[in-house]
Amino acid sequence: MEIRISDGIVRRVHGGKNAPMNGLAIQARTVANFLPLICQRAGASIVHNTDENYTGIRFDTKVGPVVLEMPTGDRPYRLVHQLPEPDENGRTEVEMRRFPQIYKPRGVAHITAEFLSSRGFLK
Repeated sequence: MEIRISDGIVRRVHGGKNAPMNGLAIQARTVANFLPLICQRAGASIVHNTDENYTGIRFDTKVGPVVLEMPTGDRPYRLVHQLPEPDENGRTEVEMRRFPQIYKPRGVAHITAEFLSSRGFLK
């Protein structure tokens, strides 16, 4: 499933009608195709968030949503835990891991799944 967040409104993207076809969206779909079943059970969905300016794959884990953000330019992939409430420092997200763009989509999916399952995020 794909969703789009714009101006604080969450909308579902239906098929190929209104789905973004830019490089980040295609990259996110490619990585999502290689995710193992444990990640798919965690409610993995592709998110196009124009408010926060990222495209990524969101996992609904047992400790809150985790997003694998697709890289722009020369930046690395980011795995970010989104907090439901701001913490004592005012942070709304915690970056858990970065990894460079040298990995192919299958490797990105594997690294993400292993990280989430080894840290107890997935059931």
